[in-house]
Amino acid sequence: MNTLRIAVRALLKNKMRAALTVLGVVIGIAAVTTMVSIGQSAGKLIQGQFQALGTNVIVVMPGSSKRGGVRQGSLPSLTADDVKAISDDCPSVLAASPLVGAGGQVIYGNENWSPKEMFGVGEDYLLVRNWDLRMGGFFTEQDVTAAGKVCVIGQTVAEKLFQTLNPIGKTIRIRNIPFRVVGVLAAKGANIVGDDQDDVLLMPYSTVRKRLYGSSFNDVHAIMVSARSVALMSQAEIEIRNLLAGRHRIAPGQPNDFQVQNTTEIANIFGVVTGTITAMLAAIAGISLLVGGVGIMNIMLVSVTERTREIGIRMAVGAKSRDILLQFLVESVLLSSVGGVIGFLLGVAGSTGITMLINSFSTGVEWPIVVSFPAAGVAILFAAGVGIFFGFYPARRASRLDPIDALRYE
Repeated sequence: MNTLRIAVRALLKNKMRAALTVLGVVIGIAAVTTMVSIGQSAGKLIQGQFQALGTNVIVVMPGSSKRGGVRQGSLPSLTADDVKAISDDCPSVLAASPLVGAGGQVIYGNENWSPKEMFGVGEDYLLVRNWDLRMGGFFTEQDVTAAGKVCVIGQTVAEKLFQTLNPIGKTIRIRNIPFRVVGVLAAKGANIVGDDQDDVLLMPYSTVRKRLYGSSFNDVHAIMVSARSVALMSQAEIEIRNLLAGRHRIAPGQPNDFQVQNTTEIANIFGVVTGTITAMLAAIAGISLLVGGVGIMNIMLVSVTERTREIGIRMAVGAKSRDILLQFLVESVLLSSVGGVIGFLLGVAGSTGITMLINSFSTGVEWPIVVSFPAAGVAILFAAGVGIFFGFYPARRASRLDPIDALRYE
């Protein structure tokens, strides 16, 4: 305790010099905390976007045809029967829904709107997407079988067409065909690229096929599948591949006429990318910590030179070399630790301010404010280590001074 008190008194004798010495460490810790927090915020944002897509989602797409090595486009290789087979015969699958794209203007009274997304889906679509209803209900299996003229709308569509009216039970027109609104989806907000996820209208896929397209075919544009858990994602993917290969009579060694995309794997890839970028930014910011450490060593060497006579007096009255070594080490660690705490506080303020600035200019999703306490803790410990590392040489030099030479020093 006495050593700490002496260290504080020695540092306060040259407040400006101590402050400038601490500045390098402050900048380093603040930079590390800010960069890591922003990187983790980006990672959390991406993970949240994939979670918004649905629960453990696997997307099955039609395969592409090639002619002369050139990709020609998608093949209509998926059917509603494939969806039922996936739901019934794949043990790792919780639910599946077909997806049939549509488009057009939606009219109610004097209001009209063209939703950004219009899909024909199955009755389990909300279960796959992990999407709740704000009001009303969803269409049933009977509606799908009968190609019922019912629909569920997103929050944006409800506001554009009905303003403050209750949409449930109201009739809208799509391509001159009347549809009854049976439900309104809970709001999801914008996605990572700024597209409004609530600007959507859902109908039974059979209705889209028969009434909007006038088609009697049973093909679908895609299949969205939800695995029973994250741990079963890979198993579900294998089961889907094997099932569809058998149903489509794909010979061994031949390319599949479908594609299976595991969104969790894509999310993990994004996570690795953002993690790598965060680590690189933290490493670059950490260089300033080394610069701050060099500053500490420089100032401590100056301090040893200035206090040579003081060191001689202390050793003359009984202080041992290890006492002198400890004294200067404590001063060095104290400088770096104070800089670490101040830098952490500035880093928290910096990451929060940058995130809020991004959100103020962003028209898409809102970046979460993340403060990386583990990174800050490691940075502060690293700062203390910097103090020990760069303070050891000056402290060792002070402890090895000859008392007689030190007393003669002017």
